[in-house]
Amino acid sequence: MPSIQCIVVTPEKTALETTADFIALPLADGEMGIGENHAPVIGRLGYGEMRIVSGSQTQRLYVDGGFVQISNNEVNILTGKAIPSAQIDVAQAEVQLAEASKAAAPTDELAAIKTRNIEQARNQIRAAKRAGK
Repeated sequence: MPSIQCIVVTPEKTALETTADFIALPLADGEMGIGENHAPVIGRLGYGEMRIVSGSQTQRLYVDGGFVQISNNEVNILTGKAIPSAQIDVAQAEVQLAEASKAAAPTDELAAIKTRNIEQARNQIRAAKRAGK
């Protein structure tokens, strides 16, 4: 029986509000699995696929950075973007990857932006392929 409340919020809307048995999140430094009665955590999200498992069903969302708070069997996610993996535009992500790879990065700030854009595009493509696109 689902035991974790999961809420995903973007600047535009509440993208998802559901209960789950297990949640896997992409953190800035690796993946984290969350089950019932998980210890309280506040973490920084990375770019990648979030999986929400409820019984035999698995929902997959691409999340675009942000923050997660886990407390009292509730997972609150604040992210810039939350897209169902099956709805990712792979062609657009591939264009973003090509453009980001070609971009000049003469300063540290531009190099960080280039790296972020490449990471976002690669993870969107990876999430779409896992969803069968």
